[in-house]
Amino acid sequence: MASVIKIYALFLGSALLMFGGGLQGLLLSVRGAEEGFSLLSLGLIGTGWSVGFVAGSITVPIVVRKVGHIRAFSVMAAIGTVTILLNLLLINDISWILLRALSGFCFAGAAMIVESWLNEVAENKSRGTIFSIYVTINLAASTLGQISMSITGTAGYVPFVLGAISFICAVLPTALTSSPQPRPLSSAKIDVGLLYRTSPVAAIAAFSVGMANGAFGTLAPVYGYEQGLDASGISLLFAVAAILGATAQVPFGRLSDRIDRRLVLIGLSGFAAVIGALTALINPGPNWMMFVLFAAYGFAANPIYAVAVAHANDFAKDGDFAKIAGGMLLILGVGLAIGPAVASLIMGAWSPVGLFIVTSTFHGALAITAWLRMRIRKSVDASERAPFQPMGDKQVTPETIVLDPRADSDSADEPVAHEAPVPEELIETVEEKRDVQDGTI
Repeated sequence: MASVIKIYALFLGSALLMFGGGLQGLLLSVRGAEEGFSLLSLGLIGTGWSVGFVAGSITVPIVVRKVGHIRAFSVMAAIGTVTILLNLLLINDISWILLRALSGFCFAGAAMIVESWLNEVAENKSRGTIFSIYVTINLAASTLGQISMSITGTAGYVPFVLGAISFICAVLPTALTSSPQPRPLSSAKIDVGLLYRTSPVAAIAAFSVGMANGAFGTLAPVYGYEQGLDASGISLLFAVAAILGATAQVPFGRLSDRIDRRLVLIGLSGFAAVIGALTALINPGPNWMMFVLFAAYGFAANPIYAVAVAHANDFAKDGDFAKIAGGMLLILGVGLAIGPAVASLIMGAWSPVGLFIVTSTFHGALAITAWLRMRIRKSVDASERAPFQPMGDKQVTPETIVLDPRADSDSADEPVAHEAPVPEELIETVEEKRDVQDGTI
């Protein structure tokens, strides 16, 4: 019973993080456009987030090893709270770019610590269920955060304060826990060369998704604003895309368990490319057509990354899942960082609808690559594939990879060194240090 309560408390902490993150990301794009920030500045705000998120995923484990999980999480939540409040006090593009990078850093660290606790309490037999619930809660909370902007609007201080409250409340489940702190955080196991040798399609998919969805997530709100939508319309537009995208993950994932996953990638990325091209050609106004196109884009684009991870894992050797997923995480982060900047330049030179030229180009490139690879390499038999697992494409950390039940084979291969007896004096010293960290002494 205690474990169940602990898990749901951690789910609550993660939901609060994602709610604040969803609200902040959409809010800054729309409010920045209202303040007259240039398209390049708005793109760099998205770039700052991705750079900070990747940096946090790599360096936060070092911080946690020095000060412990609870202190590190409190610091991340506090700095994240201060950051969104500074967004309100310092309304200029340079400040927002820098603050967004700091926010991404803190968000990555806080998310990793929550996931570390989930890893600690999850048993192997329930890991798949916990992972699926965790991903679903994150998608739902992020969408609710975006929808909340339709109530708060973008003017004034209310949306910024609401985001700050959400971030600081996320600290409560970990701060109030009486359980021992979990094992040290996982550092990203990155081997891009191994990833490309294992699955060129997965490597290209990670970069394409980063470029397309990074640009879309940052600058589509600006496109909606330029087309005449108000804050309520923009939040609803994104909610439709997010909900359809989340709904599509499971059926397309299960389909990819039965047929060549590259066929699914071709279908999804090809459809997303067509939707992007249609949007660029039609350039709809603030009417029902825009909502249909955004919903179709989310439906096609959202499941691509999870299917690509599953495809890479089909060809991975035992014990290589974490390295391959870490390589995809790095490539995805590079795409997420570059995509908004590139799209902002094209939007500035062409028009706001130029955003969809970027999304269409990279999704089309992925569809062509997957089709060519099918002619070179045979698919893995369906009976030998690891089951698909739904996942997001913007908040993946090394701890997310460890929580993924497909990583069980990696941990099973890790050597356990316990041949030599441990002196009792050392045991007492370690236990005393742990008690100090937990606050019991």
